[in-house]
Amino acid sequence: METDSPRSPEAAIGHRVEDLWEIAQPQLSPSEKLNSCFEDIPVASFPRAHPSQVIEIPSDASLADTVETLSKNKILSAPIRNVDAPEDASWIDKYIGIVEFAGIAMWLLHQTDASPNGTAGSAVGSPVANLAARLGSFTFRRTSSGRVETTTDSESDEAASVGGSFFETLTSSEFYKNTKVGDISGSFRWAPFLALQTSDTFLTMLLLLSKYRMKSLPVVDMGGDHIENIITQSSVVHMLAECAGLPWFESWGTKKLCDLGLPLMKPYKLVKVNEDQPVLKAFQLMREKGVGGLPVMDTSGTKAIGNISIRDVQYLLAAPKIYKQCIHRTIAAKDFLTAVRHHLQEQHEASPFLHDVITCKRDDAIKDIILKLDSVKIHRIYVVDDKGNAEGVITLRDIISKLVHEPRHYFGDFFDGVVPLPANSTV
Repeated sequence: METDSPRSPEAAIGHRVEDLWEIAQPQLSPSEKLNSCFEDIPVASFPRAHPSQVIEIPSDASLADTVETLSKNKILSAPIRNVDAPEDASWIDKYIGIVEFAGIAMWLLHQTDASPNGTAGSAVGSPVANLAARLGSFTFRRTSSGRVETTTDSESDEAASVGGSFFETLTSSEFYKNTKVGDISGSFRWAPFLALQTSDTFLTMLLLLSKYRMKSLPVVDMGGDHIENIITQSSVVHMLAECAGLPWFESWGTKKLCDLGLPLMKPYKLVKVNEDQPVLKAFQLMREKGVGGLPVMDTSGTKAIGNISIRDVQYLLAAPKIYKQCIHRTIAAKDFLTAVRHHLQEQHEASPFLHDVITCKRDDAIKDIILKLDSVKIHRIYVVDDKGNAEGVITLRDIISKLVHEPRHYFGDFFDGVVPLPANSTV
């Protein structure tokens, strides 16, 4: 192949895949060839995240400070550093878990359960909603010693319809300001988070980010004391976008969505919220269905007018103007969309929130979807028919899942120990 200089570190990975593609065993299918290529590339080769993206949250930081840090750095999650760990501690002792906007949203929803009449009240000691029960891999701790109890109470529409006064009371409360992020951190049974070693392969990384639903993966040296890199679904899709034009990518990327079995979800199973429903209903549905975002539909229920993702809870917690605009009434999804857009325009802040809903059709090529998602920096795109009616959604995870497949017994019994703990466990 030609040896033109790659235009970026991500493109260099693509050229490496191309080299491996050309020498792969000819009897392999295209899918097997891709698996083989990615199995031969170590994770240490993945381009390093910008230093601003490798953010650590001290375990004694308040929820308020944590929300501000995540929002300011435009990241969805961050590792929590144990402030009591010695300086020479290994990474497995230095960190106590991961904090995500998803986890903070779960905590927020629990507060609305505890106070359905719209006042934060005194929630100290209340069990924090167990994210593991919804998303499948984390266990939460209560503010006192020991692990929290799990709650199975479903959220009521009354809880979902709390108004702006609730958020003003909540975010100004001592509970919100003083609750430590270490008290609601998510962790695996045997480690603070699921980490890749630098010697692991791209195939392992891609499978974890797709089939096993990891949104981000810290990269460590087993005996090291810090995180070497953080690889996200977004950074992988950006890498793929940088591979456009390479023969191996074009042979896969020119396939139509429908030929790849996308969207994965049937139209009637699309998780959505009506424009007049309370915005908290959207966050509740994300928790119940285990999704990271959903469309806001018009009154007909067929066309999307906006998108709300789990990270957008930041605007309810860190932008007082938004909830104050709706202080005497329920915050409807459409009002939330309008308020956030006004806020971003006033702050002169670029955001996908300011764009119209990004859509595609079933006969579009997956390459075009990758380029569109990467250019706009969004995590999902909605599939529509010729009339503009929503038929499904394609996420970053869906795209990665179509790039590789899991060989039989690839992980062995590895994930047998990564199941949520029972509520009464003290392990």
